[in-house]
Amino acid sequence: MTAVTDEAPGTALPKPHVAGAPTPRTITVKIRRFNPEVDAEPHWQSFVVNGFNSDRVLNLLHTIKWEQDGTLTFRRSCAHGVCGSDAMRINGVNRLACKVLVRDMPDEITIEPIKGLPVEKDLVVDMEPFFEAYRSIKPFLITYGNQPTKEHIQSQADRDRFDDTTKCILCAACTTSCPVYWTDGSYFGPAAIVNAHRFIFDSRDQGTEERLEILNDREGVWRCRTTFNCTEACPRGIEITKAIQEVKRALLFRRV
Repeated sequence: MTAVTDEAPGTALPKPHVAGAPTPRTITVKIRRFNPEVDAEPHWQSFVVNGFNSDRVLNLLHTIKWEQDGTLTFRRSCAHGVCGSDAMRINGVNRLACKVLVRDMPDEITIEPIKGLPVEKDLVVDMEPFFEAYRSIKPFLITYGNQPTKEHIQSQADRDRFDDTTKCILCAACTTSCPVYWTDGSYFGPAAIVNAHRFIFDSRDQGTEERLEILNDREGVWRCRTTFNCTEACPRGIEITKAIQEVKRALLFRRV
């Protein structure tokens, strides 16, 4: 279950000095803050923290929250790049805070919420529009009662056909990096199309035509402008733009 960090857990214990330990860096973290209860508009707030090159950006956020400002609010859960909870814009690009190493960052880091979704507080956004698009493409196996009574055996080649798009963790980094999604909130977005691809090209699924018709909508796959932002933003390395083009070809030729 995803945790929303909104209350400080208590006073952090001082870190003991270890002879020969790495020297920490002084880093300025500039965060776009917004509290709907007191703020009319978002504003920037800077924090100065000490961090090691081996730290992740998520560690810096924890330090700020636990030691400087307990009101700072952000999502995180597994902290290992699996749950996708902590997607945010770091120095202008969508990333998972738990995967970005401090050693790869300059001495000033800007952090803001992902774009295109309503901001609830600080770095927390309302994910419901994102999941509404995801649900609309029917992200589950459809068999119309023809499923086998035992294992539904699939060849390795058939499995490989859609292997890449099974890696999606629904972090929304791709969808909220898309300029079409920023300007048109009705667009399905890359993540929804990727998850449709996962079932459209699954040899066990019988809902291909149904999903293709859903994506043939004016706010569907044809809204993609091939900017490659989504592919660049994906923390799982999914070839998202390629997957979208494959869905387009399937629509044009009705052949998967």
